Amino acid sequence: MMNYIWAGMILISFAVSLFTGNLSETATAAVDGAKSAVETCISILGVMCFWMGLMKVADKAGLLESLSKLLNPLISKLFKGVKSKEAKNAILMNITANIFGIGNAATPFGLKAMEKMDLESGHKHIATNDMCLFVVLNTASIQLIPTTLLALRASNGSSDPYSILPAVWITSVVAVIFGVFAAFLFQKGGRC
Repeated sequence: MMNYIWAGMILISFAVSLFTGNLSETATAAVDGAKSAVETCISILGVMCFWMGLMKVADKAGLLESLSKLLNPLISKLFKGVKSKEAKNAILMNITANIFGIGNAATPFGLKAMEKMDLESGHKHIATNDMCLFVVLNTASIQLIPTTLLALRASNGSSDPYSILPAVWITSVVAVIFGVFAAFLFQKGGRC
């Protein structure tokens, strides 16, 4: 469906540019935009590799596992309906990976956690309160190191790409607090 939407938007923009006499500018902008996208991807590749490598070292050193153990009491309180050890471990590893800005590593754990919670609930393909809360925590995750954002800022010539870290920390903590509050509020109202 999204392919049709994108194709429609492209066709409409070319049709409008044709009728307004701006076809050459639109074609130039399309080529320049594609070129810029490739250049951005290549320029952030080095920074992303550095951070991913650093996170891999932290993982091998047991830092992620230690943080998971530290978060376990909090996760047990938040996800009271989750009994499966596999589901709790997947939730912990997902949240830990998100905290360290390793979205690539967090995704498989998130999928596994949802799969285990779905099996545990017995209601195939119907979101439970714990599943809704997990989506909220994933969406508003606290990030100590927002790897992609830092890489984009560095690749676009920011003189201090790390200057945004305090704002990111404050914003993500506030988002998680309000997200969890809203999830519990909807649970009490029977809407989740």
